[in-house]
Amino acid sequence: MTKASFVCADLDSRANIEQFIEGFYARVLADPELAPIFLDVAAIDLEVHLTHIKDYWCKLLLGESGYRRHTMAIHRELHARRALSEQDFARWIGLFEATLDADYAGPYAEKARRIAVAIATNMREGLPG
Repeated sequence: MTKASFVCADLDSRANIEQFIEGFYARVLADPELAPIFLDVAAIDLEVHLTHIKDYWCKLLLGESGYRRHTMAIHRELHARRALSEQDFARWIGLFEATLDADYAGPYAEKARRIAVAIATNMREGLPG
């Protein structure tokens, strides 16, 4: 089946956002450069982390109010343990966009793309060094 004949979902519901995040993190955790950052350095509890990330993206895309953490502070702590590089952010964006491009299309997906690029840029510029 070609992509042209496949109807892509948009990120316009919690269910679609949750499915997207699960697919994206499957890619991240299979990536030889990014997986160690999440699993070894940050030592995330995947179930807890995914719940937070799903809430975060539902807040950003749907206006839900479930996420109440300070994202930059969390990443500053991680950066102090292992400096996050330009290449790390580029890989993260690449996997994010590949996940979007594989199965998602529409105004919410494009909004997510713009937000992800802005997050990576702000994070990269906001971290010391």
